[in-house]
Amino acid sequence: MRANDENALRTELADIGHALVTELRDEGEAVQLLESLGSIIPQYDGKVRHDVTYQPGYDHQSYSRSTNTIRAHTEAPGWAPEPPRYLALFCHRQDRFGGGHTDLLDGAVLREQLSPTELSLMASTPIAFPGRNESSTEAPMFQTQADGRLLLRFSFNLLTSGSYEAILTGPAPDHAKLPIGARGAALAEQVGELFDKFRTRILIPENGLLIWDNHRLLHARSEYSDRARHLTRFWLATM
Repeated sequence: MRANDENALRTELADIGHALVTELRDEGEAVQLLESLGSIIPQYDGKVRHDVTYQPGYDHQSYSRSTNTIRAHTEAPGWAPEPPRYLALFCHRQDRFGGGHTDLLDGAVLREQLSPTELSLMASTPIAFPGRNESSTEAPMFQTQADGRLLLRFSFNLLTSGSYEAILTGPAPDHAKLPIGARGAALAEQVGELFDKFRTRILIPENGLLIWDNHRLLHARSEYSDRARHLTRFWLATM
């Protein structure tokens, strides 16, 4: 999709929940396009852009600035009053060895594949999702909003390790210290298996912009090797 077709962009976001815009001139043009969809809002550090590129010190974590796999999640599930509506990644340099895919799965597909017990757990059990400045939001993983739209909050890492940025080495976590214990960890593993089976896998081209509905879609990232890989992440709110 080209940047000058805003109607097609909005249609794809409404129909399938994500859109890939290619052949942008630079990040500035990407920002202009995003501002046509909503307001670019501050992220965890208070800045409106986050560089997704390797930095030393995170090699044993599932974190955006490591090269490790990041499992299925929605962004900022504990953000108040609600998580960012859209996420976007602009690619400056892609992994030269073919890794670093962005994977997406529609929450509606997930709901079709889960058992009634798993669906009940996701829809009826409040979880304390950490937010900004030691705040948290208590909410179930599946909510139906007043307009009928799905609001999905999920973090594989939180349910299995107690943190959004899981440590990948060391002893297994004590289930008693997890948000909803062993049943939450088991649910996360099941969601992870379904995610891997039904996901859409996208390798964002350089000067490409991937946008998706964070209330509707889970996302993840595959491991990569090229430490010069560089993307910029944006959060959007809509009125």
